[in-house]
Amino acid sequence: MTQPTPADKFTFGLWTVGWQARDPFGDPTRAPLDPIEAVHKLAELGAYGITFHDDDLVPFGWSDADRAKRIEAFKGALAETGMKAPMLTTNLFTHPVFKDGAFTSNDRSVRRYAMRKVMRNLELAAELGAETSRPASKESNGRETARPNGSPYRRLNVSSAWSAFVWRLETK
Repeated sequence: MTQPTPADKFTFGLWTVGWQARDPFGDPTRAPLDPIEAVHKLAELGAYGITFHDDDLVPFGWSDADRAKRIEAFKGALAETGMKAPMLTTNLFTHPVFKDGAFTSNDRSVRRYAMRKVMRNLELAAELGAETSRPASKESNGRETARPNGSPYRRLNVSSAWSAFVWRLETK
């Protein structure tokens, strides 16, 4: 059997390798996997990169200081291993605040919160050098994806609710 190498560009989602075996009828049956540990283990196995939802890296409700520490540790693990984070997604579906949708919620404060959450994650995506950032929500079905188009601007290909927004991702 051939051993994968980073040149093969195998990339794994943190939500898959770190899945806690949770189902709608019970609590998780596996301990959480530390994202930094996941980077090191995947690099050891020959992976190219790791993708994740914002809440996979920094759990919902963490303080700004704890978030900053986790991001720096994650960036350090990427640098140590040569791994990439080519895609980040924003989790707009797990927390109960999004029970009626994120961008389509009737509650204006939820829609605004979703926008702030996505914008914050787009900044993180740019900081980590991600090529793609996708807000993942109950209503998105893959329509809300930022993709490179040869300029520092990446337009979200979105439903009509988002068609007026253009996100600027800082490129290196």
